[in-house]
Amino acid sequence: MRTIIIIFISLINLSVVNAQMTADSKRVADVYFLNKEYYAAAEYYKKALQISADSTGFVVPHGFEKKIQEESPKKNDYEYAVYQLATSLRLYRNFQDAEKWYAIATSFTNAKYAQSEFWYATCLRANFRFDEAILAFSNFAKRYTLNDGYKELAKFEIESCKFALAEIKYPRLFKLDRLSANINEKGSNYAPILIEDDFYFTSSRPTGGSGKSEILTSTASNNKVVKKETPYINAIYVADNAENATSVSKVNVNLKQMELAATSFHPNGNTMYFTAWINKDERTKSIYLSKKIGENKWTDPVVLGGEINVNGFNSIQPSVTKDGKYLIFSSDRPGGSGKYDLWYAIIRADGTTGNAVNMGEKINTKGDEQAAYYNPKTQRLLFSSNGRVGMGGYDFFETTGDFADWQVPINLGYPFNSAKDDMYFTSLDDLDTEGYISSDRESLCCLEIFKVKRETLFINGKLIDCKTQKPLEGATVTLTGNDMRTQTTQTNADGLYNFGINSNRGFKLNAVKDLYFAKNLTYGYEKLASVDTLKSDELCLVPFIVDKPIVLENILYEFNSAELTPSSQATLDYLYNLMVDNKNIEIELGAHTDNIGKADYNMDLSHRRAKSCVDYLINKGINPGRLASKGYGLTMPIAANQLKNGVDNPEGRALNRRTEFKVTKK
Repeated sequence: MRTIIIIFISLINLSVVNAQMTADSKRVADVYFLNKEYYAAAEYYKKALQISADSTGFVVPHGFEKKIQEESPKKNDYEYAVYQLATSLRLYRNFQDAEKWYAIATSFTNAKYAQSEFWYATCLRANFRFDEAILAFSNFAKRYTLNDGYKELAKFEIESCKFALAEIKYPRLFKLDRLSANINEKGSNYAPILIEDDFYFTSSRPTGGSGKSEILTSTASNNKVVKKETPYINAIYVADNAENATSVSKVNVNLKQMELAATSFHPNGNTMYFTAWINKDERTKSIYLSKKIGENKWTDPVVLGGEINVNGFNSIQPSVTKDGKYLIFSSDRPGGSGKYDLWYAIIRADGTTGNAVNMGEKINTKGDEQAAYYNPKTQRLLFSSNGRVGMGGYDFFETTGDFADWQVPINLGYPFNSAKDDMYFTSLDDLDTEGYISSDRESLCCLEIFKVKRETLFINGKLIDCKTQKPLEGATVTLTGNDMRTQTTQTNADGLYNFGINSNRGFKLNAVKDLYFAKNLTYGYEKLASVDTLKSDELCLVPFIVDKPIVLENILYEFNSAELTPSSQATLDYLYNLMVDNKNIEIELGAHTDNIGKADYNMDLSHRRAKSCVDYLINKGINPGRLASKGYGLTMPIAANQLKNGVDNPEGRALNRRTEFKVTKK
């Protein structure tokens, strides 16, 4: 087979390259694809399809699908180029254009392209078209016959799309702002970290290049492409300001022919860890250490030992905990749960580390876990994962723990996360209320840096006595929620309390005061989604005295029966809620009658009626050990059944036919 050699003048100016014949363009595209030069590969697959090269904004030509069907001699070549073009665009993270070409490929009958609908659905998801993505993933799962894991992955993606739809419906309380163009230049910009007034980050912005050429080859076909070395090289930069940078310079680290990324600093500011690798070598990413020796000057880097870097495997994204005790990093080394796992090691006084320890199955999945951040003050760990249900791509997850044990990680939701990749959180304060993240949510290809700030929802309320309507001072009000820390406060002399929370995902207020029944109030998404200040309903607490009966209004029975009426059940629901809110109290339910009928009959009837109330509460889930029933018959009237002149007193008898409860233990 003859060798094709094309001199590639500039990666960012492909249109000036002399086009070869369609077949030659396909061969050149394949070389770029095999060398993971996906941008260039996409441009040449377009040439092979006789579409003018254009990096963005192109549309599928009119009648293209018909052309594939009609030109049968070239059908195989067309289908191959379409699928490869879609894949190149997807791997270049240009999901918008990839979606259009995968849409065409979904109609191909050749088994080689059976995954087209899966990747089409993936692009729909990345483009925030979640309903359509669910349908496409479902269709793929029904039609796909191979047992290679893709059907299971499609079901996982469907769950993620459903999660994303719920998140978008009720956005969480985060505000994001993209940093200026001085920070987010061409190429990827990511892994920000602030040390005093210096803003460090990684960027693959163009460096100008040395003008040297490199040869890309395809061993399968013996084709070659000669091109200029890419000017997009990952390096560490420092800016004088994150928000309005006026000066951006490359950090002077002496590692020739290597790319650098994802730096982290010891709290003393004098020890820097980072990832480095030889250009084009995907299997030699290692973590290095360097010491500061002057203004923007660092010692020659030293690669960390076998505790961190294992030969033949990658160790990346070092992250020093805010107290300087641990180095957390991501690695695909043996002993993990999946692909990339999070590991940690103790940092010694000289900056070297102890042996790495896997962070365990609560943190790591069969997918990738990367880019960790840990704050020992809040015991809060943030990391990114693509192995859990989320918005799509890499999502941020949050958990708390102390390296010995971790809580189950929680997805931070939308808009902290997007349908693309979200990684590299770093905090600006001790409580992590604001910081920076990296995301490609607004880019066709590359990570960019955003400032993120947790917004606050203020909750103000008043606690009063239900009977006197007077404010209750010194009561304890506790706020709890699934994705927030528990907060507790005391009411002031006016019965007032207030909280500030960083979530609108629902919460519960619990008010407690001695000799009052505790009470809970629950607020859901709908009530919280559109407000920034919530004046909670006035909580009113009911006082009680142990062993003093409280009449339950509107407890009614069928005539001469112990069967509860529907209105009586509604009243007992109030008592049920009271017992749910006051989990330690025990009560006695007592029933009374008037003096109509024989005493023995009334005693039996009252006992059966009290037991009906207890049975109702037990059936709703109250522990039987907290309940007792007792019938008092006509022995304890609270009003006269007859007037003094012997005339019947209906009003008095009505008061005597009552059901009461009393607290027997609190």
